[in-house]
Amino acid sequence: MAIQPSDTPLLEWAGDTLAIGLFEDAVDFTDELATLNEKFGGILKELVAEEKFTGKANSTIFTRVGAGSSIKKVIFVGLGKAEALKLDTVRRAAAAVAKVAKKQKSKTLGLSLPLWNNDPAATAQAIAEGIQLALYQDTRFKSEPEDKDPEIESIDLLGFSGQEAAIARANQIVSGVILARQLVAAPANAVTPITLAETAQAIAKDHGLQLEILEREDCEKLGMGAFLGVAQASDLPPKFIHLTYKPEGIPKKKLAIIGKGLTFDSGGLNIKGAGSGIETMKMDMGGAAATLGAAKAIGQLKPEVEVHFISAATENMISGHAMHPGDILRASNGKTIEVNNTDAEGRLTLADALVFADKLGLDAIVDLATLTGACVIALGDDIAGLYTPDDAVASQLEKAAETSGEKVWRMPMEEKYFEGLKSGIADMKNTGPRPGGSITAALFLKQFVKDTPWAHLDIAGPVWADKDNGYNNAGATGYGVRTLVNWVLAE
Repeated sequence: MAIQPSDTPLLEWAGDTLAIGLFEDAVDFTDELATLNEKFGGILKELVAEEKFTGKANSTIFTRVGAGSSIKKVIFVGLGKAEALKLDTVRRAAAAVAKVAKKQKSKTLGLSLPLWNNDPAATAQAIAEGIQLALYQDTRFKSEPEDKDPEIESIDLLGFSGQEAAIARANQIVSGVILARQLVAAPANAVTPITLAETAQAIAKDHGLQLEILEREDCEKLGMGAFLGVAQASDLPPKFIHLTYKPEGIPKKKLAIIGKGLTFDSGGLNIKGAGSGIETMKMDMGGAAATLGAAKAIGQLKPEVEVHFISAATENMISGHAMHPGDILRASNGKTIEVNNTDAEGRLTLADALVFADKLGLDAIVDLATLTGACVIALGDDIAGLYTPDDAVASQLEKAAETSGEKVWRMPMEEKYFEGLKSGIADMKNTGPRPGGSITAALFLKQFVKDTPWAHLDIAGPVWADKDNGYNNAGATGYGVRTLVNWVLAE
């Protein structure tokens, strides 16, 4: 599928399907729309009246306009109130149109959507992102695809002449989102710690990044007892992945992105029981998937920023070698942890990853993880929890998320809650009381960052969608990639 800018006027475009965005309660047949309606014998105005179309955001209607015309079908997509137009409104409108056009077997599509904030580059990028995110389908594990509709061959973005670079940028970012989706969606027998390391190797080779893979022995030398405690029950070797993108010149800043990389989480000896969702625990590496997806995108975008992509990848399994509830682990910064629940394992792997990153002399660190069910209870399935003691980093991530259309909400770092993590025989326990569980998880992680501005994103909710969320069918969302890329690219 080719997405390209076009300077062809709306009234002169010819192809299978023409799609036009309309604002809510402002569906007036004046100017170009009046001319188009007259051209098609008044059918467009009749369609709007019959369907009672008001332009509500993401609503769509369509009609065939008759034989002999230069256009076969017309789609109207709602944009909501004009004064409330956001970049993500345009992105979602493009996604909605793309789905309708594909279902209607359109091979060529002309798309006319308004500028956001008088910024043609940002608008064109968002449109291209929305189209590709909506149309991507993962058929790797099906003997034959269920979707028999032909693919759209070309899409013209009307009024966006000269925005080739913006569309190319969208393509690069979406390639990272799709990688993250594929990693999260794949079962645990297809994506293992070894697979994640191989994926990192491919990214390094294809896009010129540096790669360091620490094996078990290397991690032992660095004293990564928390990470290795989780890994010790698995038959598969742990892999500590450290990908580095370095610009050609002196970097404007140095950042790290750390992703939780549990390719399967059984719960360990505190095994997940019936109704726990154990069958979904292939997605417990959603943070690592977003990290690698961001690495793939950044490797193509090549900003003047040094970025370290880190994941302590392993499984949390059950065997005679498994860590026991009550065991004490020593992390690589020397702090000791009483394991009162082996199913709170992600924070143990992140602990050693944070210590590793904190020593790199960075300007900021962001970790992201499918860390707690408590965050899903607090914020639902669509919103990630943002935890940080640093207002500047919080503001950067909130702005990056707003641009990407991915939702975050800053949560409190209530220091007194750390009392619930205190242990009688170690420096801390790995879980606290049930209330405020996502907050105590963030406070646990904070113990392993000494000098670097840091933020934690709990993405347990938005990493997976149980139904179509506008950008993709039910399944892995690739959440976090676009926010992380925007964070890196921000001035």
